[in-house]
Amino acid sequence: MTRFHDRSEAGRMLGIILLDYADREDVLVLALPRGGVAVGFEVSRALHLPLDILVIRKLGVPGREELAMGAVASGGVRVVNTDVITSFGISQAVLDSLAARKAREVMELENTCRGDAPRLDVRGRTCIVVDDGLATGATMRAGIAALRSRGAASVVAAAPVASRRACALVAAEADDLACLLTPPVLLAIGEWYVDFTQATEDEVRDLLARARQEAPGAAAA
Repeated sequence: MTRFHDRSEAGRMLGIILLDYADREDVLVLALPRGGVAVGFEVSRALHLPLDILVIRKLGVPGREELAMGAVASGGVRVVNTDVITSFGISQAVLDSLAARKAREVMELENTCRGDAPRLDVRGRTCIVVDDGLATGATMRAGIAALRSRGAASVVAAAPVASRRACALVAAEADDLACLLTPPVLLAIGEWYVDFTQATEDEVRDLLARARQEAPGAAAA
């Protein structure tokens, strides 16, 4: 297994294995900011599809934030894991307070990255959700649930590199899964990129603007 030079190269390579979705009017590419946007941009370009962002913030169990009890996402969507909430005795007040704070973060990042551009309508469409890698798969799984609640017809999860466990978990919830590398041991996504420089909000805005110029007929919500 060889490393990707950067997210753009990874996106171009990922686009090749997603060519069955190219030029379809019922398909959108949704990238997870910030790292997933450069990958998603190249996928959308390769497939001649509209690009948008899907902002997700995990709701971690207080004191054990790595354990997700739910998530909030673009469009005012909240998904929860009732088993985790019940097991840890999380009150509705605690859940609501955390969800409200994370929802503000989602809205702020979405507004910063998208500006005045409208959110693309996912209802009845196939959504290819792209990130730069899947370590645990928790964020991607939250994205899948959020898109289903917004009326997406089907959801395709796509990433250049993923742990084998993440692939198994995500594949059980997505309608399709596209991944280039599944190393036996994945300690960090950045290990599989020569250049894994953190993406900036300015770069995200620029890529979204370029994508809109290349797909001016995208349907808006």
